[in-house]
Amino acid sequence: CFNGPDEKLQETINTQPAILTHSIACFSILKDKGIMPDIVAGLSIGEYSALVAAESIEFNQAVPLVQKRGKYMQEAVPLGEGTMAAILGLEREEVLQICDIASEEGIVQAANFNCPGQIVLAGEVKAVKKAIELAKARGAKKAVILAVSAPFHCSLLKPAADKLANELDK
Repeated sequence: CFNGPDEKLQETINTQPAILTHSIACFSILKDKGIMPDIVAGLSIGEYSALVAAESIEFNQAVPLVQKRGKYMQEAVPLGEGTMAAILGLEREEVLQICDIASEEGIVQAANFNCPGQIVLAGEVKAVKKAIELAKARGAKKAVILAVSAPFHCSLLKPAADKLANELDK
């Protein structure tokens, strides 16, 4: 997690177990100090950390599960074909219009509505880059590609969701 190499850590098959491991290491420190949550929650990969913290699944079950999750995601969208971008300073409807226009270049969708004025897009590289260009032209405060290896939270990952569902059934 700390020594890289960065190229390997940015591959989601490695990123996901690394994030889970780091999260549970931090949780373990708090737990050892007697600090225990009343409730837990997580978003995306954080859901798995929350499940381990809630003792719904064991850590040794979660690590291979999230590694498979990452593998399935990367199989669905090979490295270099998908990406994500953060758009800051535009309203929801405006970003959705941008996605519609940019979709002429390929798949691009609003993936995360983090808060008003902060929306994350996901999709095929060419379409996401077009959306960034359009967002900047419309006055976005910031429109940048994120350092991720897959277009998380979009329809391109449906094949990964189907494979992961089989793993979760186990």
